[in-house]
Amino acid sequence: MSNQAEHPTLLIPGPVEFDDEVLQAMSHYSQSHVGAPFVGTFGETLTMLRQLLRTSKPQSQPFVVSGSGTLGWDFVAANLVERGDNVLVLHTGYFADSFADCFETYGVNATQLKAPIGDRPQLPEVEKALKERNYKLITVTHVDTSTGVLSEVKALSELVHSVSPETLVVVDGVCSVGSEDIQFDEWGIDAVLTASQKAIGCPAGLCIMMYSGRAIERFKNRTTLPSSYFASIKNWLPIMQNYEAKKASYFATPSPQLIHALHTSLTQILARPLAERFSIHRETSQRIKSTISSYGLTQLATKPENQANGMTAIYLPEGMKAPEVLPNLLKRGVIFAGGLHKEIATKYIRFGHMGVSVVDPARKDVDRALAALKEGLEEAGYQVP
Repeated sequence: MSNQAEHPTLLIPGPVEFDDEVLQAMSHYSQSHVGAPFVGTFGETLTMLRQLLRTSKPQSQPFVVSGSGTLGWDFVAANLVERGDNVLVLHTGYFADSFADCFETYGVNATQLKAPIGDRPQLPEVEKALKERNYKLITVTHVDTSTGVLSEVKALSELVHSVSPETLVVVDGVCSVGSEDIQFDEWGIDAVLTASQKAIGCPAGLCIMMYSGRAIERFKNRTTLPSSYFASIKNWLPIMQNYEAKKASYFATPSPQLIHALHTSLTQILARPLAERFSIHRETSQRIKSTISSYGLTQLATKPENQANGMTAIYLPEGMKAPEVLPNLLKRGVIFAGGLHKEIATKYIRFGHMGVSVVDPARKDVDRALAALKEGLEEAGYQVP
């Protein structure tokens, strides 16, 4: 039984519902950010991120910096490429457009390889693009929050290493880390960017990143200074290395309360085998998608291999718009998100099913959400089969 104040269940693709212990950690008493107790907590947190992302190479380096997941884009654009460089952005929805825009802000040439809504660029298309131009890095959104499309990172990384071995592989994992398996070392990934408020299950406010030794070397071999001060690996790398070594260090003040919450959440995640966690998310996702299909509804991601395990983007019945349905869900104590893809925003809704709402067997969030969806659609005039 939760100790939280009564509230509608938040089932959007992030922020998600939080465990009581995580929220309690947010109320930790004030600490010095360079004092031994906090430094120890931060160091353990960085080490646990290595476990979550499956990297044991000492050359890899986790970073946790105050900011939203969007800050991760700035880190990549400001440090791993330079003005005039070419990057390839794989497009599966809204967030590829934004990442490309971030690159352009830093004077980097971003080429987008797009797929139809609900699909992802196919490997032969990626191979052709890589052979046509020298790209310093390629980005892939593991799960695009706007469409619920899941990208195949392992096969993509293998292709890049084979066809264009100097190209860094950058994974936007904001909506995947914690609900989808990521094997940083084995898959040859160079950077993973994520945030605290989704499947990791911690309140928003932390940008979480992992960089490979190869990415760090790329940064060190720049011919120009990083094009950001706050988002500079030059400024943050020694800080993170020192924290992980349990040594006090300072560049900018972190949030001790958020770090305590992240430490608590990661401790909970790693208390069980990761394979079990991902299996629970996958099984829950399949049940949700099967139920939605039985309601006569379809997903943006029609192909099973393109469907994320932590969220589902659902087309509404023909002629129905999100504002006609979402208030009906709220009346039943459930919050879904409206559409985000600008071409079809009013035609679909998004159901986030990740983190504690999925892995805590005592919670019935998913069952209540599916019942609320059925009733909410019927109230809006749709007859569910």
